[in-house]
Amino acid sequence: MRNKRRTTTAFKDLLVIFIITIIIFIISYFFNVFVYLMRLFQENPKAITWIDEIIVGLITLSVSFAVFSWRRWLELKKETALRLKLQEELIRIAETKAETERIISKQLHCEVEERKRT
Repeated sequence: MRNKRRTTTAFKDLLVIFIITIIIFIISYFFNVFVYLMRLFQENPKAITWIDEIIVGLITLSVSFAVFSWRRWLELKKETALRLKLQEELIRIAETKAETERIISKQLHCEVEERKRT
């Protein structure tokens, strides 16, 4: 069940990143954010005419993937801490079980020896 939730969270993050990238691309297209870049590329008529939208989209995508990676890192950090805690608890339980088995074995051995004598 936990894996489904984590996969869903990651998928939702990627979906949000994709939607934000498309929105930024559309806003950049309508408002010409990098007009000065267009002037720079006007000297070369074969240059990409939509360079401003592409640059803004790529910047947004880079920042979004950085946030995505950071969130996954935090999630991994929490999961690792939880797994270490559970592993320590398992080791403690195993040691307790082994000690209990030794005590019971010793008691049974003593009882068997005592019954042999009587």
